[in-house]
Amino acid sequence: MRSLLTEKPASPRGNGQRILVVVDDPGVTELLIVTLQLAGYQVAAALTGAEGMARIARDRYDLVVWDAGLPDLEQFVRGRRIAPADRPPLLFLAGCDSLHDLVPDLRLGYEDYVVKPVRIVEVLDRAQGLLRGRGGPERHEGMPCYGDLVLDDFAFQARRGSRALCLTPAEYRLLQHLLANAERVLSKEQISRHVWGEFRAHGAIEKLVARLRRKVDHEEPALIHTRRGFGYWLGCPPR
Repeated sequence: MRSLLTEKPASPRGNGQRILVVVDDPGVTELLIVTLQLAGYQVAAALTGAEGMARIARDRYDLVVWDAGLPDLEQFVRGRRIAPADRPPLLFLAGCDSLHDLVPDLRLGYEDYVVKPVRIVEVLDRAQGLLRGRGGPERHEGMPCYGDLVLDDFAFQARRGSRALCLTPAEYRLLQHLLANAERVLSKEQISRHVWGEFRAHGAIEKLVARLRRKVDHEEPALIHTRRGFGYWLGCPPR
């Protein structure tokens, strides 16, 4: 609650898109509604999972913000496994203890998460990213790339050569940050702030980098490197 109260929303980002907030805490619900409305979105709310699922079945929404701590999450997870084009993208509000169950199953570009207690700026950033990926600007010819590594920031997809990389949202944000700063060393603190919007223990960052490295560097040359004592960088090392 305090983190929500102490942050002011940025200038309007939305264009009247409809967002459904499904959170069982009335205080957090009210703050999210006010903030998202100030950011330019139309917002509806539900205080239970059952009410949220009924609203999704009845009305059209461009994005759903869903509290992963709701007791009927498992039923909702089963119900959301329909074609992405037939349902809105999802932004989960998740506690740290539920990430190991939630994150591996997320569909990149259609689902994302923020960690509770949530920060308004992070909610706005993730919501904007999901809405943009859903269908905003048309794709551009020039995509961020380094060698045979290419990122499509409109579809939230990455590939290495002809091989598609199956990345979680956190892995994609890490790769996106490394690529944007190619051949520059990024500290663990910089990476943590970009990926999660807050500082995380070094062990969490090391595990995330290790998972991404296994996917990106499946073939030579390796692109993700460690500068011991300093951080990580992306690029081809000099021969």
